[in-house]
Amino acid sequence: MERLGYYNGKYGPLEEMTVPMNDRASWFGDGVYDAGPCRNYHIFALDEHVDRLFRSAAALEIEVPVGKEELKRILNDLVSKMDSGNLFVYYQVTRGTGLRKHTFTEGAGNLWITLTPAEIADGKKPVQLITQEDTRFFHCNIKTLNLIPSVMASQRAAEAGCVEAVLYRPGGRVTECAHSNVHILKDGTLYTAPTDNLILPGITRAHLLRACEALHVPYKEEPFTLDELFAADEVIVTSSSKLCLHADHVDGKPVGMKDPALYETIREYMLNEFLTETAG
Repeated sequence: MERLGYYNGKYGPLEEMTVPMNDRASWFGDGVYDAGPCRNYHIFALDEHVDRLFRSAAALEIEVPVGKEELKRILNDLVSKMDSGNLFVYYQVTRGTGLRKHTFTEGAGNLWITLTPAEIADGKKPVQLITQEDTRFFHCNIKTLNLIPSVMASQRAAEAGCVEAVLYRPGGRVTECAHSNVHILKDGTLYTAPTDNLILPGITRAHLLRACEALHVPYKEEPFTLDELFAADEVIVTSSSKLCLHADHVDGKPVGMKDPALYETIREYMLNEFLTETAG
């Protein structure tokens, strides 16, 4: 199977799958999700992603219909049915099914899964970004389905020929990207926004910090501004779907590219970790 869809125990070709209109995702975007890459039929960092899904669900009082180990078993079983083992594995849990009313639907939620072909970039080629004011709400640390601001920012980036939009709050504080975390290198130190309620604690972000520890690269988890981003030696974007990239332009202005050796050391370490953990 090339693209697979799953809904509450039923699965088949993604294009043929349907879901009930009364699923609360339709009414309210009421759910949480997680996702990550798969290579050679090995899902990368699966434990970390599943743990985050359950944390997001608990924060919104959503009952996941299966336990962590059962979810991992289902995901691995579905991966084994695919034509290719290089995939993007996406899963979400909505609050449940019922007539439209704002108060919670009782009982367990609905489990959705999609598997689609995907490859991880090696991160060598620099990318371009734009900036967008961060108009999201104050639960950015929860991976909810309410993604309209991120969708709009991503669309603006695509229209500008860029891969991502760097989000910032009033006053210029950089938070993250529309669907990635963003970091800067300055004078040999990595700066990354703290994991407060304004950013998602990215799984790949955590791997980046562990890479810095292994490589003896100092890092600071503290806010930085747009001015600091434009003055940085390197601008780094990390995500589960792209792993580790660096930018050479933001809003059409040259940025970064002043410490390629350190970026290459970090990029190579992270890519090798991914390749090793997903080896056939």
